[in-house]
Amino acid sequence: MNNDNYATWLEIDLNAITHNYQQLRKISGVPVMGVVKANAYGHGLEEIARHLETIGASWLGVARIEEALQLRESGVKLPILVLGYTSHKRVKDAQKANIHLTVYDPLVAELYEKEVDAEYGKLHLHAKIDTGMGRLGVPSNQALPFIENLTRVPAFDLEGTFTHFACADEPEKEVTAQQIRRFENIVGKMKEKGINPGIMHAANSAGTLNFPQAHYNMVRCGIAIYGLPPAANMSLPQGFKPALSWKTRLISIKSMSEGFGISYGHRYHTKEGERIGAIAVGYGDGMRRVNGNHVLLRGKKVPVVGSVCMDQCLINIDEVPDAQVGDEVALIGMQNGNALSATDLAQDWNTINYEVICGMAARMPRRYIR
Repeated sequence: MNNDNYATWLEIDLNAITHNYQQLRKISGVPVMGVVKANAYGHGLEEIARHLETIGASWLGVARIEEALQLRESGVKLPILVLGYTSHKRVKDAQKANIHLTVYDPLVAELYEKEVDAEYGKLHLHAKIDTGMGRLGVPSNQALPFIENLTRVPAFDLEGTFTHFACADEPEKEVTAQQIRRFENIVGKMKEKGINPGIMHAANSAGTLNFPQAHYNMVRCGIAIYGLPPAANMSLPQGFKPALSWKTRLISIKSMSEGFGISYGHRYHTKEGERIGAIAVGYGDGMRRVNGNHVLLRGKKVPVVGSVCMDQCLINIDEVPDAQVGDEVALIGMQNGNALSATDLAQDWNTINYEVICGMAARMPRRYIR
């Protein structure tokens, strides 16, 4: 891919993905499920899934069956677990494509049982227990009878038991230790009843890094695979590398008169002779329409001024006198030894780095570097 063909684009370093995955595998000592939901956190669902398969990933995790089916259609053969809701009307689709589903509620289980088609074998299920997240999962005090009932259904293959941590990025809190105790208590009761918990998994990226006692026999990693910390107050171990860079072009330069209102709403007025550049990126690409944005131009951090538009925004380039139309501009990434990260952008936007990268619009080309 020739970058000169594009106004704004993403560069994805697959070598960084490989390195980060291998680090997580080494840290955990168990198989790592590569979580590729939400278009692989903006990095590109099919490409990242195929790459993880190539480098030896054990499982893939998605949020919805549509993502899983897309991966099957693209040729991915790894086991895929849908971590969220799947309509009972899609059970046969899951069976046909050998997709594994999460079951987290007795009604869901009942509906699934009615839809299983014996022609395609058993329905592979992972039981989710709510140990303290308050989201999906059967409440921990109801988990044992729920799981016992699942094992009585001949059409079900209960191959895994899992939970999800709410505060693993804050290890000083007691919450995660409490969740671990609840989960292990349930697993212990299952074993007493002669029920094999199968694949036990609880740790997300933060849990993998902060709670080694919760590695069990698989961990589920998303954000850390992409080289970003799970929280602003966390640092990844040395050697992790961000995989995504976001780039655009300087497409116009103007020297403005004093008091000239620029962009929608004229919320910014120029000084005499102020140099204003237009760059080919906007909220249609994922740029937030907020005050305080910055970008890198020739390695210098320059401010976005005026309202962000759908397809362009404006920057003050007074500090970059040698800037020229066609220059590469970085919103995320390295330039001339300086860097802006997705976490930096999240701070400007008063959000988290997950939301920044998951908001990367599909219309932007993704260039994969090997």
